Amino acid sequence: MPIFEGGRNRANLKVAEVDRDIAVAQYEKAIQVAFREVADALAQRGTIDEQVAAQQSLTDATAESFRLSEARYERGVDSYLNVLDSQRSLYAAQQNLISARLIRLNNLVSLYKVLGGGVGK
Repeated sequence: MPIFEGGRNRANLKVAEVDRDIAVAQYEKAIQVAFREVADALAQRGTIDEQVAAQQSLTDATAESFRLSEARYERGVDSYLNVLDSQRSLYAAQQNLISARLIRLNNLVSLYKVLGGGVGK
C-alpha cells in the first residue's frame, strides 16, 4: 500500500511547502505595512505638534489684539466695528486651534492603533 501512496505524499509535501511560503510572504507583508504605518504616524506627529504650537501663538496674538481693540474702543479711539472684527479674528483663530488639536488627538489614536493598542477588544 505505501508504495502506491508515494506520489500523493510528495504532492502533499509540495502543497504544504507552498502554503508555508505563502504564509511567510503574507506575514512579511503585514510587518512591512505595520512599520510603514508607524513611521507615517510618527512623522505626522512631528509636523502636527509644530502646527499646534504655531496656531497657539497666533491665537494668543489675536487675543491680545482683541484686548487692545476693546481698550481703544472704551477710550473712544476706535469704532466698535474694529472690536467686532478683532473678535471675529479671535474666534477664527480659536476654531483653527481646536481643529489642530483634534488632528493631534486623532494622530495619537492612530499611533496607538498601529502600535497594537486595543487589539482583541
